[in-house]
Amino acid sequence: MLKYSIKRIILAFVTTFIILTLTFFLIKSLGPAKIASSKPAEIYSFYETQWEYGYVVKFDTIHPELGDFLAKYDPPGTSQSIYYYERPIVDQYFEWLGNIVTKFDWGRSTHIEPEASAIRIIAERLPVSLKINIISVVISVPLGIGLGILAGLKKNTWIDHTISTSVMVFISIPSFVIIIFLLWGLAYNGSLPTKWPTSDKSTGVKALGYIIPVLSLSFGSICGYTRFVRAELCEVMSSEYLLLARTKGLTKRQAIMRHALRNAFVPILPSILAEFIGVFSGSMILEKIYNINGIGDLYITSLSAGNAADRDLNVLMVDMAIFTIVGLLAGVILDLSYGFIDPRIRMGEKNS
Repeated sequence: MLKYSIKRIILAFVTTFIILTLTFFLIKSLGPAKIASSKPAEIYSFYETQWEYGYVVKFDTIHPELGDFLAKYDPPGTSQSIYYYERPIVDQYFEWLGNIVTKFDWGRSTHIEPEASAIRIIAERLPVSLKINIISVVISVPLGIGLGILAGLKKNTWIDHTISTSVMVFISIPSFVIIIFLLWGLAYNGSLPTKWPTSDKSTGVKALGYIIPVLSLSFGSICGYTRFVRAELCEVMSSEYLLLARTKGLTKRQAIMRHALRNAFVPILPSILAEFIGVFSGSMILEKIYNINGIGDLYITSLSAGNAADRDLNVLMVDMAIFTIVGLLAGVILDLSYGFIDPRIRMGEKNS
């Protein structure tokens, strides 16, 4: 198990490295980062930072062989100009990678919060996304499991048909569509905030602000758990060993509690663990719609490709790293948890 765990963790890091590398080259291929300001001092500060991180080179003369220069700065009191040119993307990549490996420096923001550390921006917005997603998980897990158990125990009754039909309807609707209906029904025609409350709002208003995003994230998870639990429970209920337990004198309630639920939860518990790890997965578009200042909204904002001045590569790369690592870590936890929850998997490993 230890050897397999180490291999899975190493593979996750290799996959993260490949994804981030591809992302860097794809974003850089859209064009160099630019600044929207026309003020000489701000232009100078911006490109000096780019030069510091190895994204551009600067000369005191024009170099036509390097193409068009990105910017020109005339220092006050001198007749000498500074010309900034973009470095080859491969050179930029190795400079970016070297800064991360040697100094764990992911760079500074170029658009969202100019000159601010990309790590600091992510750290400030991470708690909001974390709270919303964890609350939705805490709500969706017991509700989904409870509805799944009820549907499984009442198989082929009106209760089962009602729950299964509702699940099929809601599981096919994306969370960003659900939040639009919730905004229309509970915010614009109700008493809930129409967007994420700002920091100057009262505690009560802030608490109400969680209702719409948490509900929109919870619907899909509740439906997924309900369908999964019902399917596993129905399969266990029709198994031979459960019929044997009944013939040996166990009541239906005893057979369900001692055998059916226990065995049905073997594949369910790992998915719950993975859900707690991968809490960010569905909130990007939702945060943008509800104006939540989380890392999901930050991801979309930093990826604004319509204008080079709006892109923020350094912030985007940190955000992408978090989403990638969290997603891969959830997969690793999911795989490893089977060995801890189901003893048969560990015994099979020893026998092999």
